Amino acid sequence: MAGKRLDATLAELFPQYSRARLTAWLKSGEVSVDGVRDLRPRDILRGGEVVALAVVQETQTHAEPQDIPLAILHEDADLFVIDKPAGLVVHPGAGNPDGTLVNALLYRDPSLAALPRAGVVHRLDKDTSGVMVVARTLPAQTKLVEMLAARDVHRQYLAVVVGALVSGGTANAAIDRHPRDRLRMAVREDGRDAVTHFRLRERFRAHTALECRLETGRTHQIRVHMQHLKHPILGDPLYGGSLRLPKGASEELATTLRGFKRQALHAEVLEFAHPTTGEMVRCQADVPADMRGLMQALRDDARAHEEANSGRR
Repeated sequence: MAGKRLDATLAELFPQYSRARLTAWLKSGEVSVDGVRDLRPRDILRGGEVVALAVVQETQTHAEPQDIPLAILHEDADLFVIDKPAGLVVHPGAGNPDGTLVNALLYRDPSLAALPRAGVVHRLDKDTSGVMVVARTLPAQTKLVEMLAARDVHRQYLAVVVGALVSGGTANAAIDRHPRDRLRMAVREDGRDAVTHFRLRERFRAHTALECRLETGRTHQIRVHMQHLKHPILGDPLYGGSLRLPKGASEELATTLRGFKRQALHAEVLEFAHPTTGEMVRCQADVPADMRGLMQALRDDARAHEEANSGRR
């Protein structure tokens, strides 16, 4: 380590913690070099010193624990994998001070209060259902965040979009905040790179079920990309536009489509190397009842029209 900066050395010695957290501990006196604590990140080491780090477990998340049921798909000492229902907000915030996933996590494991965001590594929108991973230790959280940034986590979604697609493809379009509507994201030339791969799962008369795989993880990414491709996700209140019924839709289908009040998007599969053991973890969340009912109604409509057309021939 001779000749290296102290902050770079700490990152090498303690890779289980982020550089930002190590620097914060250094500035607060939790790092000593040969017993000296009055140190700066840019200080240069001679080599051969004894470096000590006092890991400080402070309260990072101040939300109240609440007894909210959680569907746990996988659990060990380092992480949870959960199946988040549609309608559950992930973080407390304006308009949602409690009743969130974070409140539920703190009830399940109070030690998560010592982690940023109670261990949440990535988010799902309120009305997107499906699989999420939550870290239970700071090293696991740091590693999982790094894996997501390095695109080493397989994330597969099921989406029902408007329009009958004939093939899969890739949406490669940068995304950033909408220039006028702060609640929305938009495809922008000056945005952050965003890549979504999609392939056909099932075709209906005027809709398509897609299997989407995220290469990046931007806010609202699949929703924005599908709108950009002129095939918005069915039911999407932000990006879907007004409801368009298929020509000749039955009353049953019309009722189902009008009654589906969220984006038809479900995080189906999450696969990653365990942050501690390195073994592969693969979890799959069953398609929720509302999306199964939606797809069955579309399937019945397609079958009915095919039979009617064959009868006329």
